[in-house]
Amino acid sequence: MIPLNDGRQIPWLGFGTGTALLYKDATEAVRNAIAHGIVHLDGAQLYENEDTLGAGIAASGVPRETLFVTTKIADLAEGMTVRESFLGSLKRLRLDYVDLLLIHSPKRTLEGRVQEVWKEFEKFQQEGLAKSIGVSNFRIKDFEELLKVATVIPAVNQIEYNPYLYKSSQPLLEYMKKYNILATSWGGITPLVHLKGGPVDPVLVSIRERLEKDTGKTVTEGQVLGLWLRYQGIPQITSSSKLERVKEYLATEELPDLTEEEFQRINKEGAKKHHRVYVSSTFTVLDRRVDC
Repeated sequence: MIPLNDGRQIPWLGFGTGTALLYKDATEAVRNAIAHGIVHLDGAQLYENEDTLGAGIAASGVPRETLFVTTKIADLAEGMTVRESFLGSLKRLRLDYVDLLLIHSPKRTLEGRVQEVWKEFEKFQQEGLAKSIGVSNFRIKDFEELLKVATVIPAVNQIEYNPYLYKSSQPLLEYMKKYNILATSWGGITPLVHLKGGPVDPVLVSIRERLEKDTGKTVTEGQVLGLWLRYQGIPQITSSSKLERVKEYLATEELPDLTEEEFQRINKEGAKKHHRVYVSSTFTVLDRRVDC
């Protein structure tokens, strides 16, 4: 468990219903994930499967208080209030509250309305409808706008983050540290999925071999990337429709930490290539290292 700035804690490993499960029925995937030990579930209105995330939770039969459930608001239909939108999410999820509620993006239909939405989020937290509140895909300038009116500092910023974004993300991460805002990562295995053969690959193989030798267990490069995130205290949000992949993610928690030297080797190789797969338009300015 990793502490949040509001006194609560978030599990390191999260199972998301986007990417591999985007727009799909997530019922069985969620039920299986919970059955095998996942407690942190990451959903969103934008994924269009909150109802099946809720169905999977219900089918699992586990006590609600043992789970950590996140959802996100990205858009507001014309004439719809933030409260109506969020209460709709709770209804679809079949829950009385979520553990973490996020503004999914400072762009889309919420552009220019972040302050308004955040003040509503603060009310939801006061009412116990959202235990923690935070943001996703926020840049420094988005935080500066939000913090002008915030009574509650966001607990997290969920961002696309992997070794090929390590260097360009440092100004944002340093800014977040000033406010004790936790980064959580999605897209963490991008080097293996979208940039196979990149400069990080040989380092991941070398570390995998070291871990296999030390533990006597089968280790994957994907698990090494998970350990890279864990070394930084950054929760990993994963997604898969395959049970064997879920088991692999869970097994990462049993592996020893990277060494400082291994962590720095990954960073060094990652800095040789910049690669963002998602939300590129949001982060164009940041990636050009211009003040944002």
